[in-house]
Amino acid sequence: MNKVKYLFIIMFLLNGIFAINAQEKKNFELADIYERPTFRMKGVAGMNPMKDGNTYATLEKGKLNIYNYKTGKMVKTLFDMRELILPGDSVATPLYSTYTLSDDESKVLFMNNYNPIYRHSYTADFYVYDINNKVLSPLSENGSQRLATFSPDGTKVAFMRDNNLFIKDLKTNEELQFTHDGEWNHIINGAPDWVYEEEFGFAQGFFWSPDSKKIAFYRFDESNVVEYNMQMFDGLYPYDYKFKYPKAGEDNSIVEVYVYDVESGKTTKMNTGEETDIYLPRMKWTQDPNVLAIQRLNRHQNHLEILAADATTGETSVFYDETNPYYIDITDNWTFLEDGNRFLMTSEKDGYNHIYLYLMDGTEVKQLTDGEWEVTEVYGFDGKEVYFQAAKNSSIERQIYAVNLKGEMRTLINKVGTNHANFSSNFKYLININSSVEQPRQYVLFDNKGKEVRMLEDNKEFSEKMKEYNLGKKEFITITDPAFTLPDGTQIEMETWRILPPDFDPNKKYPVLIYVYGGPGHQTVNNAWGSDDYAWMQLLAQRGIICVSINNRGGGARGEVFKKMTYQQLGKYETEDMITLAKYMAAQPYVNPEKIAIYGWSYGGFMATSGITKGADYISTAVAVAPVTNWRYYDNIYTERFMRTPQENPSGYDDNSPINFVDRLKGNYLLCHGSGDDNVHFQNAMELIKALISEGKQFDLMVYPNKDHSIYGKYEQDGNDVRMHLFEKINSFLFENLLEN
Repeated sequence: MNKVKYLFIIMFLLNGIFAINAQEKKNFELADIYERPTFRMKGVAGMNPMKDGNTYATLEKGKLNIYNYKTGKMVKTLFDMRELILPGDSVATPLYSTYTLSDDESKVLFMNNYNPIYRHSYTADFYVYDINNKVLSPLSENGSQRLATFSPDGTKVAFMRDNNLFIKDLKTNEELQFTHDGEWNHIINGAPDWVYEEEFGFAQGFFWSPDSKKIAFYRFDESNVVEYNMQMFDGLYPYDYKFKYPKAGEDNSIVEVYVYDVESGKTTKMNTGEETDIYLPRMKWTQDPNVLAIQRLNRHQNHLEILAADATTGETSVFYDETNPYYIDITDNWTFLEDGNRFLMTSEKDGYNHIYLYLMDGTEVKQLTDGEWEVTEVYGFDGKEVYFQAAKNSSIERQIYAVNLKGEMRTLINKVGTNHANFSSNFKYLININSSVEQPRQYVLFDNKGKEVRMLEDNKEFSEKMKEYNLGKKEFITITDPAFTLPDGTQIEMETWRILPPDFDPNKKYPVLIYVYGGPGHQTVNNAWGSDDYAWMQLLAQRGIICVSINNRGGGARGEVFKKMTYQQLGKYETEDMITLAKYMAAQPYVNPEKIAIYGWSYGGFMATSGITKGADYISTAVAVAPVTNWRYYDNIYTERFMRTPQENPSGYDDNSPINFVDRLKGNYLLCHGSGDDNVHFQNAMELIKALISEGKQFDLMVYPNKDHSIYGKYEQDGNDVRMHLFEKINSFLFENLLEN
């Protein structure tokens, strides 16, 4: 009896302790996510490989220190930014911590007065620091610059200003302008126009030849592109900001490629063909300093050629030719080998993205990787092997591999979850960044044989901090449904995850939030530690909302057919998959089928709007941030890649634009948009508002004046952050419609 009594007392005490511990667990607050760095993990930033391959540079408290990869010991300090003083000044020049070393590592480019233009582009005041002579000097005193770039020999810097190109000779201190027709909203020399920058993902449009004797550059004539007018609300009278934005089916810039000879001062046009309604999305110097490779893509983006251009004469010839029944993704995965006779390229031509070896005449030598899996990133070639990331083990994971030119492949990093690699200049070492849903990011140094050298950052402190909070377990679930099929009728399984409330009770009925992006090639279901959105969904789960997501058809890492089945019907199958997921969740015994919501931003906002209109019988609440509401309003490179033009495919546009289905809306809809969005124009919101009102539909609206697609920052220096305000609004809306009866 006594033993039983004591056992009862012990169990009672233990239960009390567990209850106290549970009670002591903290819930997330919005301020933890968007104001305070509560959930910010440590990283290993600024580790820039040095040319010797054995060391790297990193900025620490203003000092650029050089470390040995293997030992982790500091080798030397190159300079202290606090000592960088302009001639004639007595105090250090305030410089941004970003820097660029010349190839010989004798000079550094710094900048200040950073002013963003669009997603990748900006102006700044650049400075050159001579490490050996310890002299800091402004790059130019004639106005702010863009894209300042050392020549390979380190004797010159090329840059752009006012849509023209310049060269600064660092020996003579002379500044030379070599284009003269640049004009805002008409001619751009050396940088892309808005749509190239956004959709082909680059901001620099000029490139030094390997011998520093020539500069190849783009010239964009955007004179015939229609201007988009954004009204900015500052001052007594708002002002107009106008820029060239080609919408679907509309005229593009006429793009040309030129080569400037530094010694002779001669500029030569490269022959890219008579057809001007094309794209030139990439160019790169080959190993021959007189041969420039130029990618040429047709307007439908399903025929890619690579031209070999004679930099002296401008004559060109095609040495690579690829067609695709759908479209061809443009990447930076092309490398010219040092022998000058071969190059590497990725392609989806066998149905999955793989690496190929070619001769310079375009003859395929060998497919280096193959199988029903995808190469997702190529890091480079060390003369023997190509190093790359792939979704080989699983479409929701990423591991690191190497393959030689015979096609012999080996696994470098096989850690569970998602792995990213940052290699040294000679590929002898790599920093692997690994995380999973159960493990925050770890930074580990490996050699190129896959042997761990040392741990750089394990984020144990962050892991311990997370134990203080009520966390719902993020778990993967594979679901099947007759709706999930490929074009040939094959039924497929779909990857999802869910986050249940920390105190989940299977006997209760919970509301659900579907988290969606859904765009072509993208995935929201990955075995990786989440970002701010993950923390936000944990907050929702703590309030009693189940969060789920799905890798819908049209997503990445599952082959070309899976990704490109949405061709000419962008949004159709993706929306069907969201509705099917809503039906699946509604059928679960622990779900309240009347309380299913959907949330998304950008393409996800389009999906959320499509979900609550076309899926009105299953989705009762939607939050759409910066959504495309009519594909006719979006830019032509992106939209036509997947849809062709509205003139060619009117039904594809009209049948998959949610603005045409607002009559079906029955639930609660919150629309949020920045009025200064240069990407998904505020026009999308305004036209949707008109349509909703015309149908007599009530909805909620939050507009952020002057804010762009990302909706962040402050209006006043000491004011509140708009991102915090946005999610306060979203949370209030969701709680009101999902939690309150």
